[in-house]
Amino acid sequence: MDKKELAQEVVQIARHAGAAIMAIYSKKDLGVELKADESPLTLADQAANEVICRALEKLSVQYPIISEENKAVPYETRKNYDYHWLVDPLDGTKEFIKRNGEFTVNIALIHAGKPVMGVVYVPCFDEAYWGAEGVGAFMEANGETTKLEVPAFKLTDEGLNVVCSRSHLNEDTQAFVDKLKNPSLVPTGSSLKFLIIAKGEAHVYPRLGPTMEWDTAAAQAVLEQAGGLVIDEETKQPLRYNKENLLNPYFIAYGGLQQ
Repeated sequence: MDKKELAQEVVQIARHAGAAIMAIYSKKDLGVELKADESPLTLADQAANEVICRALEKLSVQYPIISEENKAVPYETRKNYDYHWLVDPLDGTKEFIKRNGEFTVNIALIHAGKPVMGVVYVPCFDEAYWGAEGVGAFMEANGETTKLEVPAFKLTDEGLNVVCSRSHLNEDTQAFVDKLKNPSLVPTGSSLKFLIIAKGEAHVYPRLGPTMEWDTAAAQAVLEQAGGLVIDEETKQPLRYNKENLLNPYFIAYGGLQQ
């Protein structure tokens, strides 16, 4: 399997999903419903999910698909997966409903619990980010492709840029920020938080609150291939995937952290 070639195919799939999202974004009625957990679901989530799943099923390489919007796959089945796709067809649904543009399409390839390839597409800005193990991380925007490499920093540096959620900033996160020297907060929605770090525009993203595996996998792959880290706050090891419970632990994403 050529990961670069596969990533390029998945970028196109993400772009098509983005087009389906934007077709609904332009309408007055976004078709908002509430799921069982009270989180919002829109017609765009469902349309993008259909585009992605149909296209992944037509690729020359075939892997099972786990998606936020598909029926849950029992752990007894998926624990045996070697490779699988992990999809969030519309990450940042709340931002989509607010119409602030900060939402993304996330498609990751997981191998043995690790994101080895990830594509994140930002429909409102027509920006595609992708990373693949052994290839690197890249941004495609305005007809140009830029290689992403995070700059080095230390947590003791002054004036670090700290990415925080536009929708969630809790006490634990505030306590982390308070330990830094004159940090600047960069409020951002969806998986864009990882991408800002991958581009070198921020240094750290503490997520000391709940997320799901599909929220983070694709962007983690991009950030890691740009030289960054996404660390489980409890184990101090890289964030892992295809757990029995798909809820992520608290984590911190770093750019080029130097000890």
